[in-house]
Amino acid sequence: MAKGLNGISTEFVTSRTILPNRLVREFSSEYLTHTRRGLWADSRAALKPLSLEDRTRILDVGAGTGEFAQVLDAESPGDVICLDLDSELLSIAHSETGLSTIIGDATQLPIRSDAVDLVTCQALLSNLPNPIDILQTFTHVSCALVAAVEPDNAAVSVSSTVKTEADIERQAREAYIAGVQTDVALGDRLTAAFDEAGLNNILHRRHYHHRTTEPPYDDTALTAAARKAHGTALRNHYTELRRELSPDAYDTLRRDWRAMGRAVIDQIRNKTYRRTEIIPFDVVVGRVPSTGQ
Repeated sequence: MAKGLNGISTEFVTSRTILPNRLVREFSSEYLTHTRRGLWADSRAALKPLSLEDRTRILDVGAGTGEFAQVLDAESPGDVICLDLDSELLSIAHSETGLSTIIGDATQLPIRSDAVDLVTCQALLSNLPNPIDILQTFTHVSCALVAAVEPDNAAVSVSSTVKTEADIERQAREAYIAGVQTDVALGDRLTAAFDEAGLNNILHRRHYHHRTTEPPYDDTALTAAARKAHGTALRNHYTELRRELSPDAYDTLRRDWRAMGRAVIDQIRNKTYRRTEIIPFDVVVGRVPSTGQ
């Protein structure tokens, strides 16, 4: 609904020094589109506690290419503003959604106090080292509600016609979670983080994102199979995996992973490959103290 940025201050320092001990994880537009595709297509019931129909101005922090912002815009009569540190992602978000965008850091929001009545994020806190600090920053900007939607990567389940796929992916996922240095499996700790950040009337819902691969296979499925056969995902997360795995263990995982990928390709050729992945997302919302809204 891009009605402008009334009450939003855009005067902020765009060139900041990122401290060496601060972990900032970056994602490509392709990755964001792939992992968020269809997340809210089947049901948006878990978003009910956000009271989107009553919001007048929403700030989506870490908006990326705007997938979640589109959902917020569809469900709310209010203005939705996308904020991200990556100008290229925001350019895509504006092009795809027509929503207003602001380049900004989640740890230093360039927004005046109480300028919005909902600050929210999707898959942001799990990629930053201090989620409680981020939530406290959100409370300074919102006059009413703060919300977060975060995946519980430790609870992901996979079923596949390739017998080894679920187990090999579990091994890789567990090693990644142990080595990534942020809490990518917040789960129940997300609610606790809201409490520690000083938010009140905290509500929690869980949303399950089902991702299914079956004939006829689209380009996304074919690309995913090729990436598995080449070990692309393991190569992209080499640093995180090697924090947990020995050189021999990593090499074994990579060999097994690529063999699994080749088996996937064989089944795709025969049109027998089927896979279902279920990713739990926790939706938590809390009220900023001392508001009557």
